Amino acid sequence: MMIINLERFLKEDIGSGDISGAVVPDVPVRAQIKADESGVLAGLEEAKAVFEHFALDVESKFSDGAEIKKGDVILEVSGSSRSILAAERLALNFLGRMSGIASLTRECVKRSKGITIAGTRKTTPGFRKYEKKAIAIGGGDPHRSSLADAVLIKDNHIKVAGLESAIRNAKKVHPTKEIEIEVDNAKDAIKAAQLGVDIIMFDNMAPEDIRGAVEKLKKAGLRTRVRLEASGGISTENIGEFARTGVDMISLGVLTHSSPWVGFSLDVVSTR
Repeated sequence: MMIINLERFLKEDIGSGDISGAVVPDVPVRAQIKADESGVLAGLEEAKAVFEHFALDVESKFSDGAEIKKGDVILEVSGSSRSILAAERLALNFLGRMSGIASLTRECVKRSKGITIAGTRKTTPGFRKYEKKAIAIGGGDPHRSSLADAVLIKDNHIKVAGLESAIRNAKKVHPTKEIEIEVDNAKDAIKAAQLGVDIIMFDNMAPEDIRGAVEKLKKAGLRTRVRLEASGGISTENIGEFARTGVDMISLGVLTHSSPWVGFSLDVVSTR
């Protein structure tokens, strides 16, 4: 596969040259990457691409999305010792970061019991593509990748334009785009549904308040017109409670801004 910004990533890590690698002879070696802990594997394709950029031979019995355990040999790489050492950290960074996101996403998917788990745009600048991919590998919905994907009317849009005006303008200016709006109360949810939005996001509302808003939408005959999303203040500890409110989707910034990395290490196991 082709990695976007691979040259920039390598430049950032290697700089003007690997002066540490220069102290060892450039000889053929074989190395292994092992998992230091359990998790969901992601970033394997990217790690392979990094090594292949250096004309190294790569083998793996795993695929992205596999559940791995401590001690598993995720990947074997052979070739130039200096090239392996130069590629090591970038490959491990892809694996650690992306596997961390995929692992947390998979945990949230399991705890939500059928409710769609979605990401947000709270991502690392320049690395969004890979963080969104990791969410998908973990079983989640990457959701919007950029501001051009869909209309999302947030609280500040409403402060500037007003709820009704913002929705009407969105339908007029972007008639083919999906329209989503943030609300923090049942009254605005009903108004938004009446005005024909596609998705209503309950933003930073308590589970009991969301549940009440869903019931009011049902009583008003509006529930089937819209998809409902919960967002804000949601974690692995309380996600089950939000999943039982009647929403269709739960979005979590924590998937990308706070997911712990999964540990991997590379060791040279033989020289030839």
